[in-house]
Amino acid sequence: MSEAIKNNPLGIDFDERAKQILSSEPILAAKDVEVQFTLRGQKLTAIRKCSLELYEGETLAIVGESGSGKSVFTKCFVGMLDKNGSITHGSIMYDGKDLSKFQTEREWRTIRGKKIAMVTQDPMTSLNPLKKIGHQIQESIELHQGLRGAAAKREAIRMLEAVGIPNAEHRYNQYPHEFSGGMRQRVVIAIAMACRPQILICDEPTTALDVTIQAQILDLIRKLQKEQGMTIIYITHDLGVVANVADRVAVMYAGQIVEIGMVNEIFFDSWHPYSWALLSALPQLGVKGEKLPAIDGTPPNLFNKITGDSFAPRNRKALNIDFLEEPPLFDVTPTHQAKTWMMDPRAPHVEQPDTIRKLSRQHLDPNQASVDLNHPHEDPNREALIEVKDLQITFGSGRKKFVAVDDVNFTIYRGETFSLVGESGSGKTTIGRAIVRINPITNGEILLNGQRISGKISKQMDEKVIRSCQMIFQDPMASLNERAKVDYIISEGLQNFHLYKDESERMDKVQRALQEVGLLPEFSSRFPHEFSGGQRQRIGIARSLIMEPEFIVADEPISALDVSIRAQVLNLLNELKQKRGLTYLFIAHDLSVVRFISDRIAVIHKGRIVELAESEELFLHPLHPYTKALLSAVPNPNPYLERSKKLLVYDPSIHDYRNDKPVWTEILPGHFVYGNQKELDGYRKELNQ
Repeated sequence: MSEAIKNNPLGIDFDERAKQILSSEPILAAKDVEVQFTLRGQKLTAIRKCSLELYEGETLAIVGESGSGKSVFTKCFVGMLDKNGSITHGSIMYDGKDLSKFQTEREWRTIRGKKIAMVTQDPMTSLNPLKKIGHQIQESIELHQGLRGAAAKREAIRMLEAVGIPNAEHRYNQYPHEFSGGMRQRVVIAIAMACRPQILICDEPTTALDVTIQAQILDLIRKLQKEQGMTIIYITHDLGVVANVADRVAVMYAGQIVEIGMVNEIFFDSWHPYSWALLSALPQLGVKGEKLPAIDGTPPNLFNKITGDSFAPRNRKALNIDFLEEPPLFDVTPTHQAKTWMMDPRAPHVEQPDTIRKLSRQHLDPNQASVDLNHPHEDPNREALIEVKDLQITFGSGRKKFVAVDDVNFTIYRGETFSLVGESGSGKTTIGRAIVRINPITNGEILLNGQRISGKISKQMDEKVIRSCQMIFQDPMASLNERAKVDYIISEGLQNFHLYKDESERMDKVQRALQEVGLLPEFSSRFPHEFSGGQRQRIGIARSLIMEPEFIVADEPISALDVSIRAQVLNLLNELKQKRGLTYLFIAHDLSVVRFISDRIAVIHKGRIVELAESEELFLHPLHPYTKALLSAVPNPNPYLERSKKLLVYDPSIHDYRNDKPVWTEILPGHFVYGNQKELDGYRKELNQ
């Protein structure tokens, strides 16, 4: 057992929870469950003889890459499989009934919602856009609690208040589009909670949310769980979320649970190579300037019969038997099992990777920095590539005029990665789109190599901007033409500007761009839907590279990707930066990623930059209260640190700017902050302590 489990200076004891689980009977037991889908006449086995026991009052997290079967497995518990999918083997025992034998909707209605409820991933698509929020919650109350009319309405308003939505009576009559992403997620939770279920399944409940909203949602679910004594299943690929909420963790790969244990056992003493690979790919454990360990290859094709260990082709430490025979689940401890031949007494001894030891060290020394503190880009002769001066961007006019970005100033130097971080709606993407001339600006100017590129410019300058400045978009599926082949998508810019002599040269450039981003040349004849999320994002990167730009706006390029795919894309962006001398504006809300990839970071709140500094300087000495709130909410992939952290909530009303007006000030060399004289004096005092 690792030192981090034995030595627990923060006083968090997972052993007590383990004893409770070992001494109780499961409330739900899935045994040898197999799920098959019929697609185009072929059978795809999405879940392969998967077993799981769930205990009263616990929080179980299920982690794994997209396509590993997390959502499909848990949908079996509520009868929500697609029409072309069915349970073909095994049993799911709950409340004395075998759920795998349920055939009719009437049978499922006795369980779904009332006993087992589900919070789905995308709150916008799971809410009816044509119905008022209050009515949607009230429907659930009337169906499952038996209340009617005014009593049901009062309960719906109470549920809105319980999930932290202010002005609940007023909000009751609003529609989903009038709510923010975090508010909509709270409404979906309220609908599920109104059923008063025994088991609540949360399918990626915080994936699309900012870190501050994510922390609030996790706190909310934990509070509701305690009040109602629920058992919760979290489906997620964010290991920071797992560290925050889970009692136990199940790691899924290729339709099977390959490791399961208490959360501290999985983080500090895991033994399956896939668990190691997931933990190793975390940016928090990376060293700036070095590659993140990414997982080689791709998951197996589940249309085919799998022989041996499904992870063996991607495992550099695979044994011969891994390719021949499927391993059983070996006991590591009474609460911890791993499906790997490495646990067999006959297997050669293999050391756990440095990642496990690094997590343990971080646990024992919370102040240990996980990144290199060198700043090689701090060159007094560095050259300004992009200059943004007094930038203001507004939308609408008259009474409906909305100032999205106001009085923004920054410089991006050649060869650096400059990051913009902030919550959704803060103006990050608006600034990025303004630099590449998608959004018009109201005031100020933007310079490229000292030449103005904002407002009215010549046709020649416009073409120069398009070629020099490219953008990688957030959603790799929505930004690719689904009816066009990859060949056309990548070469569209070449064709628009006639940047090739003949068809042979065009094809050659496309092939080179594909190879540069790690895709095979033959992929050029395929359509976007034939690729995974990570591969689609690589196509988007290839499309921007083919124009041979010097500056790229990367707008949340990894927010929709799994942790292992994120590592691949981050490595690729860093490689291309070195190889081509690229400069990035990296837009993100995930500060763990920003710390790993950035040279300098600007923090933006409601259209105004409130702090700007070197990456490590900002993390070590944050000054503005909003920056501190953002950093306090960053998930830590360490259960001890994550559960002992103090979450700060930013309240803009703390600033009194009526008489003492705020200014943008360089408080230390390279460290800028927005504040009035009283606040600046406080920041200086804080730095001198």
